[in-house]
Amino acid sequence: MFESSYQVIENIHQAVLDQDFHAKVQDNDASLSSQESSDLIANYWKYKQTRRAKIRNHNVRKFMDRYAMKLVPAENIVGLEKITDLHTGAIVTSNHFSPLENLAVRSAVRYAGYQNLSIVSQETNLMAAYPLHFIFWNYDLIPIASQGGGMEYMGRELPHRLETTLSQGNPILIYPEQEMWYNYRKPRPLQRGAYYYAARFNVPIISLFVEIIQDDELSNDDFYKTHYRVHVLEPIFPDPDQSIKANSVRMQELDYQQKCQAYEKAYHRPLSYRWEDTDIAGLRPRHQSDISTPVPEPDRSLS
Repeated sequence: MFESSYQVIENIHQAVLDQDFHAKVQDNDASLSSQESSDLIANYWKYKQTRRAKIRNHNVRKFMDRYAMKLVPAENIVGLEKITDLHTGAIVTSNHFSPLENLAVRSAVRYAGYQNLSIVSQETNLMAAYPLHFIFWNYDLIPIASQGGGMEYMGRELPHRLETTLSQGNPILIYPEQEMWYNYRKPRPLQRGAYYYAARFNVPIISLFVEIIQDDELSNDDFYKTHYRVHVLEPIFPDPDQSIKANSVRMQELDYQQKCQAYEKAYHRPLSYRWEDTDIAGLRPRHQSDISTPVPEPDRSLS
């Protein structure tokens, strides 16, 4: 389900040429009918009520916490002090480039003092092969219906589950870039959903940007291994004098600008949406051949 093949990189390149920064680029993403999507989500929540699921969830949380904090130790988290005094539910936003980078996010919020992190995820991820299948079904996932169905779920049950989690003081990770682009370093224009929920439920945005650092050791024929550095940006709070829509737009724009600035600071270069050989972290030079076609710059104002 989570390919890192050169074909995926070509798909990312084409999406950049098309300025389609929310395009699906994985060639083997699962496809579901509306009914299959609804049934899968219903079965997931039914399973989560069982004693077996609760025991497994406890064990998976402990394992993922240890793994996350080993993968991204405190010294690889910059600006942690900005969120250590937050004692409320929050929407966490981050760039999305790997099935593992949510562990970097998990490490940051755990070091900040939060005990748990829920993740909004497309329901198709519940169809992953083992061992990811086991982890996803027993992790703290909040699935969304991505296949065109589930209007009742998306309009009523999902907001209720988000509100309940936030009211318990827990953060929820929502990827505003929407689709995963494997090892793509640059922040992409953001969708407004995460900010709508932050405004609707009156919680802050914990704004993160994850930097990808290339190692010297090969991971496979196409890629070098990488590790992560998490940049904790300024939290963004709803304005009580603004409407939900005005707040969500303002928070979205602020978060995007922060992530753009974080990219420029982390990589010591201005952000450009022209394709560059270094856009994909860890890609071996023999594959960085002739895909440096310039493209027009998108509007960075989000207006």
